[in-house]
Amino acid sequence: MSAPALPGVEVRPGWFRVLFLVDVWERFSFYGMLAILTLYLTAPVERGGLGLTPGAAAAGFGTYLALSFMAAVPGGWIADRVLGQRRAVLVGGIVIACGHLVLALPTGTAGLGLVVVGTGLVKPAIAAMIGQHHRSSSGRREAAMSVFYMSVQVSALIAPLITGLLAHRVGWHAAFGVAALGMGIGVVGYARSMHRLGDVGAPPARRVDVTRQRVLLAVVCAVAVVGVVAAGFTVPWVVAVVGVVALVLPFVVVRLLRVRTGRSLRPLVVLMCAAAVFWGLFAQGGALLTLFARDRTDRVVLGFDVPTGWFQSLPPLFLLLGAPVAAWLWLRVRGRPEAKAAAGLVLAGAAFLIMAWAGRSAVDGPVAPWWLVAVYLLLACGELAIGPIVLSAAAGTAPAGYEGRFVGLSWLFVAAGVVVAAQVARIVDVVPDSLYFLGFGAVATVFGLVLFRP
Repeated sequence: MSAPALPGVEVRPGWFRVLFLVDVWERFSFYGMLAILTLYLTAPVERGGLGLTPGAAAAGFGTYLALSFMAAVPGGWIADRVLGQRRAVLVGGIVIACGHLVLALPTGTAGLGLVVVGTGLVKPAIAAMIGQHHRSSSGRREAAMSVFYMSVQVSALIAPLITGLLAHRVGWHAAFGVAALGMGIGVVGYARSMHRLGDVGAPPARRVDVTRQRVLLAVVCAVAVVGVVAAGFTVPWVVAVVGVVALVLPFVVVRLLRVRTGRSLRPLVVLMCAAAVFWGLFAQGGALLTLFARDRTDRVVLGFDVPTGWFQSLPPLFLLLGAPVAAWLWLRVRGRPEAKAAAGLVLAGAAFLIMAWAGRSAVDGPVAPWWLVAVYLLLACGELAIGPIVLSAAAGTAPAGYEGRFVGLSWLFVAAGVVVAAQVARIVDVVPDSLYFLGFGAVATVFGLVLFRP
């Protein structure tokens, strides 16, 4: 498997391919697990699940995602100042594989904590390494990010098909085990190919003096994350604490980075706020939209009962098809990044307005699956408009030596949006889902229209 190339985008057969392959397997494990997580949380205890209500499961799902994004800030710092991006990917991949392996055992949700820690190391490090090779051209950087988006969607497309079928036919833990296997393959392949990266992501020239106290602090934080995720689905006050931290921490980090770098970060913060709104909506795809597919959608197609988890393959399918167009477009469109992000929000808003209509139609019985197909198509187009643009802006704004932290900051804003949406999702237990989707769609559309203004 090799990464695709586009005219005008430098995709070297060495370093880019190595990053592409490890991210493919990381996304395989991540999306494979994500496709069945909400189903596992809401499945009756007698069927091996946790038996949570839809609102509680959506809140827990969002809290897990928020923690994954929040972990990108300390993970980016460790990559910048301690390990270097290259080694951070290796260590993070090993931790992720261990997390999925724990999930494959009958131990509840404890393995999610390890996945959180590992993801926090891997994601900002990979994005930072790509940004380092396209620092001089924002157009090429945006295009390269779009190529990378397209590349890793191959595994994000396949993983839900495999884990969804296993969960449907065999059991939850067998599906989690496949995710562990995928990440293990990625780690082994990356370890054997690291030498091809050359100087990309090399250890920092000025490493921070990691004293025993800092090591102890890191261990305590890692244990705390594991404990939070393990208990977050059943202890409401833990979820509330995570929500408060996720809302406050992005602006604290912005202030610290502004002081340390001496740069104005206002344009970047505007983009990151837009990303927070978008990903808050997008996170509903793995939670409430999944439950809508299970309970209120006619999933029988040509006599075949489509596993619920298979619907999670729709976003990566549409991303895979649309990313070449997006990469080509960003090389030629020199408009404001804010306008591109606004387009992403309007598309996401339109998706949820359609979802509100679908929810109202489902009152009379299960609706056709094409409603969800249209919704996921619009969300994927929105992601192509906003996702690579924000990552590119973060990597392009960061001074040398701060790439991982700036990319981590972008994920921190995403965490804020996801955790707010997760808390709001609790009301779905008491209000009609059509009204719930209508509210989200209206917020995203209005925010996008405001952002369009120069």
